[in-house]
Parts: sequence; C-alpha cells; structure tokens
Amino acid sequence: MNKTAVNLENKIKNKKSIIGVIGMGYVGLPLVKTFLNKGFGVVGFDIDEKKVLMLNKGKSYIKHVTAEELKGFLNKKKFQATADFAALGRVDVIIICVPTPLDAHNNPDLSFVLKTTETISKNLRKGQLVILESTTYPGTTEEEVLPLLEAGGLKVGKDFFLAYSPERENPGDKVYTTEKIPKVVGGVTPECSRVAKALYDQIIKKTVPVSSPKVAEATKIMENVFRSVNIAMVNEMKMIFDRMGIDVWEVIQAASTKPFGFMPFFPGPGYGGHCIPVDPFYLAWKAKEVDHPTKFIELAGEINIFMPYYVVTKTIEALNENGKSIKGAKILILGLAYKEDIDDQRESPSLKIISLLKKHGAEVSYNDPYVPQASGYRDYPGLVLESVELTGSILKASDAVVIVTAHSDYDFDWIAKNASLIIDTRNAIKKKMKNVVKA
Repeated sequence: MNKTAVNLENKIKNKKSIIGVIGMGYVGLPLVKTFLNKGFGVVGFDIDEKKVLMLNKGKSYIKHVTAEELKGFLNKKKFQATADFAALGRVDVIIICVPTPLDAHNNPDLSFVLKTTETISKNLRKGQLVILESTTYPGTTEEEVLPLLEAGGLKVGKDFFLAYSPERENPGDKVYTTEKIPKVVGGVTPECSRVAKALYDQIIKKTVPVSSPKVAEATKIMENVFRSVNIAMVNEMKMIFDRMGIDVWEVIQAASTKPFGFMPFFPGPGYGGHCIPVDPFYLAWKAKEVDHPTKFIELAGEINIFMPYYVVTKTIEALNENGKSIKGAKILILGLAYKEDIDDQRESPSLKIISLLKKHGAEVSYNDPYVPQASGYRDYPGLVLESVELTGSILKASDAVVIVTAHSDYDFDWIAKNASLIIDTRNAIKKKMKNVVKA
C-alpha cells in the first residue's frame, strides 16, 4: 500500500480528516449528521444557496435532521455549509450525493454527477478520497467519473482514491438509521477499497467490501429492481382481483401465513422516492450495450408508472356511480409525500394523480401534515398548492377523498365518517364501507 494511502487511512482513523459531502438532500444531510456524530469535521456543499444559508443558521428542511442537532454542530464549529466549491481543495474526503434522475425518454440523466465530477476535478489534489453514492448503472464510476478525475494528471490508486458505495437511506426509518445499514464498498483499486472501507468503518456498524465499483453499483440496482418487480406484480394482481371481486389485501394477509417461499409486497397508487422508480430504467438502458433485452424489468416499470392512471380511473368511475362528473368535482388528496410519516415528495404518485385530475377538470386540494406547500417540481412546474386544514367541513364538502399516503397522523375512522366518497389506495380503512372504494 503506498504512502499516500497509508497517510490518508491514518488520518481517517484518527478522525483528523475533513469530510466533504456534495448534495445536502435526503441522502447527503443524514450522512453529514452521521459523520458529525462520530466526531468528524464536515463541509456540506450545495449549489442551492438558500439551503446553504438555512443550514448555516441552524435551520433544517428535512424532518429527521433537527434544527437542534444542526445548531449543536455549528456551535462546536464542526460543520459548515457552502456553495463555494473551491473549498473542495481543503477537504480530505469528497462524497457525491447528487440526483440521478431520468430524462423525458426514461433514459439516465447523469448531468448532475458529471457536472459535480468536473468541478471536483478542477479542485482535486493529491491524497484525497472521492466516493460516489448516487444510484446509477454499473460502470458509471470507472467509465464516466474516473476519466474526468484523471484528466488533470493525477492517477487513481496512487495520487487519489476513488470508490463507489451506494446509499441505502430509508427516510423516516427510526430503526435502520444510516449507521445501522450495512455499507457496500467497491474501490477502483485495492488501495481505493481499503481507504474507502476505513472511512465507513468509522461510522457504519458493518461494511461489505466487494471486488469492484461495478459490483457495488449492480448491488444497488438489484436491490431496487427486486422491489420494483415485486411491487409491479402485486399491483397487477390487485387490478385483476378487483375485476374478480376479490380483496387483494385479504389475499396477501392469507398468503403471508406461509412460513417459507413467500414475501409480502403491498399494492399502492404508484411507487415513489428517488431510487425504485428510476433504477429499472437505468439497468435497461445499460443492458442495451451488451445486447440483452430487459422485457420483464421494463414491464414492471411500465405497470408501476400506470398506477396513478388507474387510481384516477377508479375515482372517475366512483364519482359517476354517485351521479357526479369529474369535471368540476372537488377532490381532496390525503398525503403528498411518497410514503407515510416523512416529508419527501420525490417521484411521489400524488403529484401525477393531482396533475391527471386537474387535466380532467377537477378542483384539487390536498392535505399533508409534513408538506405545507407544494411547488418547485421539475416535472410539474405549474403545480403550486398549499396544504388545506383537514376538518370535518372540508371532508364533507369534497366530492371524493383520495388516500394516497397513509400518514399515522390521520384518523381514518373519523375521515370515513365525514367523507361521502373515499378512494383508498393504501387499505388505510380496514372495514368494508359503502362509501369506500379500494383502488
């Protein structure tokens, strides 16, 4: 192992290294918190100057990173946020946590990763460790990131170190927090792997070294494609069973009694979050390079994308059965976040459902105790709403209430008693009621 690697590893183990995290979102900020809790100094980088200003004032915009925690770190002078990327030169470790979305044609959009890497390259110095955590297709670290970093003349494994370690953050999970989730790590060279593992060993209970960045990248893809395919299967079965007059939720409950060979997945209005809606299409795109079809994986993605349309169709049908038209109907959406008890709206099915309802001429409002305002969405630039107060009068005035996210704050028995028509996409209301339609 070369001297540069030894020096950096010792600096990490002694917690003398400064950690730089690029992207102060739902992945980056919890990671910052974890490093700070373990005694490291951290610089948080983001192009959004509003976020930077908030963080430096001790204000949080993410529920599971509190303002009190931020103020404590700031008071100890262990943390600073900045939009000045020239400061990358003074950190020892650079961790990339930027978005990897899809473009308009469902192809990978690596623009955030590539622009970030170009910026790092301009400030890269000898002895630094760079880690990509953003979810992506196998090959990104070595084929896209590495050439940009070596463009300045420094050599990987000798002058600087590069690894991939997929984020596994589960927003809102109080049990499996960042430090409790095993960390897969794959370096470009053995020295890269060793230094990267040494870093995560300081903050994570268990690290899982693998032979290459490609294996680490493929690991994250497999985890999420597994979920995507199974969610699609149960969503399709829900639609089939609905036509047969069978309650899919009862079927799942009964099937779950089998002690082997079955793992329950649950239907819904469409999946959300950054990873699961995106990863199948990342793999499908990359698979074309090796001339292998991904019909099964792509079909799963298509089924899950279709689910908001299904929910809207069920809403229209239910209104028609009540003698009402969707045009001009007052629709209340319950839940804007993509899953319960968090404020994360990335790829939330609620956004698509609201957009579709509005196109049909409905008057749409929403309530979400975690999302007071809805605006600034890349795919829905015209969507600007504020959460309405959830009252009995609001429920009674709505022609239909669509349960998209089953926040624990909601009293569903009370909602069922006050709403004339409910479209329940989450089986939030367990009792069979005349005014409740499962969708």
